[in-house]
Amino acid sequence: MIQLNEILRTLNKDKQQEFIHYLDKKNKRKDAKNIQLVKLLITDNYSSQEVSEKIYGKQNKVALHALRKRLFQSLIDFTANTSIKEENSLDIRLIKYIIAARNFLQKEQIEVGYQILEKARIVATEHQLFSILNEIYHTKIQYAHQHETLNLEETIHNFKENQQQLIQEDNLNIAYAKIRKSLNEYQQKKTTVDIKKLIESTLKEQNNLDISLLSFKSLYQLLQITTISSSQKFDYYNITNFAVDTYKIVKNHTSKNKQTFYHIEILYVISNIFFRDKKFNQSLKYLELMNFYMKENKQKYLKEFSSKHDLLLALNYNYTEKQEEAIQLLENSIDKKNVNIIHQLDIYLSLIVCYFQNKSLTKAQSLLSKLVHTDKWYLEKVGLVWTIKKNLIDILLQIDCGNINLVESRLKSFKKNYFKHLKEIGQENVITYLKLVEIYYKNPEKVSSKEFYNKVETSFNFIDKEKEDIFMMSFYAWLKAKMTKQNVYLVTLELINN
Repeated sequence: MIQLNEILRTLNKDKQQEFIHYLDKKNKRKDAKNIQLVKLLITDNYSSQEVSEKIYGKQNKVALHALRKRLFQSLIDFTANTSIKEENSLDIRLIKYIIAARNFLQKEQIEVGYQILEKARIVATEHQLFSILNEIYHTKIQYAHQHETLNLEETIHNFKENQQQLIQEDNLNIAYAKIRKSLNEYQQKKTTVDIKKLIESTLKEQNNLDISLLSFKSLYQLLQITTISSSQKFDYYNITNFAVDTYKIVKNHTSKNKQTFYHIEILYVISNIFFRDKKFNQSLKYLELMNFYMKENKQKYLKEFSSKHDLLLALNYNYTEKQEEAIQLLENSIDKKNVNIIHQLDIYLSLIVCYFQNKSLTKAQSLLSKLVHTDKWYLEKVGLVWTIKKNLIDILLQIDCGNINLVESRLKSFKKNYFKHLKEIGQENVITYLKLVEIYYKNPEKVSSKEFYNKVETSFNFIDKEKEDIFMMSFYAWLKAKMTKQNVYLVTLELINN
C-alpha cells in the first residue's frame, strides 16, 4: 500500500498548506473528507483503524480505501501542477508550444499550428532536444495532408535523422548510467580511477560510441558526471586533464557555431574545475571565453548565464587578493530575479564566506539567518556537499560570534546527520576537523599549545597540498588562524597560494 503519510511529509509546511488550499478549491462537496485525512496523516502516525474511526466514526475500510485513492490522485495532480509552475525550463516551454500547436491544428488553424511548431523546432534543434524534436516532427507529419506547402519528403527525412540521434542519445544515457555506477563503486572502495579511460571503454561497450563524435550536449553531460563524482570526494585535481582534452574536442567540433548554449555550459564547468584545483589563471581564461560566447549573437545568452559567470568570477577574485571586488560582485548578484535556485543558494553561501573571512560577522550572520529551510529541503535542492558546507560554516560562525549554546546543538546535529555518510565516502578528514574545532571551542586556550599543534599534524590524512580542494583548505585555514592567532583571510591566501 502507498504510504501517503510519508509522501505528505516530504512536503515542507508551506507546501502542505498549499496542498490543503488546493483541495479546498477543488472540493465540490462540503462534506469532502480529503482535507481531514491530510491533517491526520501529517500530524501523527495513526493506524488505518484509528484514521477510519476519526473520519467516519466507525470502521469503514472500503470508504477509507476509496478516499485514500482519490487523495493520492489529487496529490499527483498537485505535484505536477506545482512543478510546472515552478519549472521554467526550456523543455517545459517547448512542450507547451507543442500542446498549443496541436490544439490549433485540431481546430483546423493550420498556419498558426505550423508556425508554432516551427518556432519550437528551431529552439529544440539548437539545444539538441531530440525527444521533443521527435514529437514536433511526428505532429508535422500527422497533419501534413492539411498543409499544402509543407515539404513532406524533407520533413520525413528530418524525422528519421532525428530518430537516429534519439537512439544515440538513449545509448549515451545507458553509458552515463554505467559510468556513474562505476564511479560510485570506485568511491565506495576509496580507490582512484582514470576517468578518461573509464569513459572511453564504457562508450565503446555501448555500440562503439566515439567521444570525439559526441554532441556538445553529450560532452557537457560527461563533464558534469566527472564533476559530480569529484565534488563528492572533494577531488578536482584528477579531472583537470580530462577537462582540457574535452575542450580540445569542442574547439575542433564540426557544429561548434551551432551549439553555443552547451559550449557556454562546458566553459563554465571547465572554469569551475580549474578554480577548485586552485589554478586561477586557467579558470579566468575559460571564464573570459565564456563571457565572449555569452555576448555572441546580440548577447543572446548573457542574461541566462550572467549569475553563474559572476559567481565564479567573484570566487576567483576572493582567492586572488581581490576580496572587496568579490564582495561587491556577489552583493550585486544576490537579489537578481529569475535566478536558478541552485545558483542563488551558491551566491548566498559564497557571500557568507567572504563576509566571514572579511571579519564582517554581523553581515555573515544576517545573511545566514535568511537560509531558513530545513537540511532535508537543502539536500533535495542543492545536494549533500552544499548542505555540509553550510552547516560547517554555521558552526564556525557561531563560535566566532560567541554563541556557545548554539554551537553545542549544531555540533550534535551535524554528528547525527552526517558523520555516517562522511565515513562512507572516505571523508574522515571532515570528521577529524570537526572534532578539533570542538576541542578549540571548549578549551580555546589549548589551541596555541604545542600539544594541540602536534595533534593537528598527526590527525589529518593530508594529500599533496597541490591536489587538495580549495574549500577544504579554506576550512583548515580557519583552524590554523586560531592556532597562530593570525587573520583568517591572510592565512587562507597563504595556504592556497603557497
